[in-house]
Amino acid sequence: MRIVSLCPSLTELVFDLGRGDYLVGITKFCVRPADRVGGVEKVGGTKDPRIARIVALAPDLVLLNEEENRLEDAEALARAGLACHTSMPRTLEETAAMVRSIAATLERPAEGERIARDIERRSQRVRAEARAKAPVRWAYLVWREPLMTVNRDTFVDALLSQAGGVNVFADERERYPTVDAERLRAANPDLVLLCTEPFPFREVHADELARATGLPRSRFRIADGEYLSWHGSRTPDGIDYAAGLIAEARA
Repeated sequence: MRIVSLCPSLTELVFDLGRGDYLVGITKFCVRPADRVGGVEKVGGTKDPRIARIVALAPDLVLLNEEENRLEDAEALARAGLACHTSMPRTLEETAAMVRSIAATLERPAEGERIARDIERRSQRVRAEARAKAPVRWAYLVWREPLMTVNRDTFVDALLSQAGGVNVFADERERYPTVDAERLRAANPDLVLLCTEPFPFREVHADELARATGLPRSRFRIADGEYLSWHGSRTPDGIDYAAGLIAEARA
């Protein structure tokens, strides 16, 4: 089987399912596993894949994500006669189902079941541990200019909420609403997570936001965007990582 993956987390999943040798094309943002992706042809970015080159590679399957990839690109690939597997898990349950689906397609059901059960087992444990703990109110920033956060209809919300977190912008209409320093100050979160992707927040940005909002600098934390936004084989560790962030803020 020949596979093209247009989503970084799905590329990592293919390798972890033991089918990395099937990959004939990936995006320039597919960086995991770091010691394996270098040998696979890059076919553009997640938003601007080189459709003609993908078609020329004649893959048996193209893996896409509804959020990472554009609908028009998926439609172009389908019109070219390519088989596409498209997913967009927003919850841990949907992520486990996605892993099982892709694993079945790649004829690696046992490997997929191992990852999916690990997701379910860790989720159950984290939820149970959070029931008796005080909630932690949080905001998660994904972009700097303008400041953008997440509502409840996102994968990162599912990870942090099951660990006992409460998203202060959960009820916003847009999935990635724009906010400003004043709105962040008024929301008064216990924890402000600045992610490392898609915008690469650094400590200097945390200093900047603490000054702009007047919130204590101790509430700001740089967070690994791969653990909190990549769904697939990274999800089990992402579950524990999210729980650790909430536990640290609670302490």
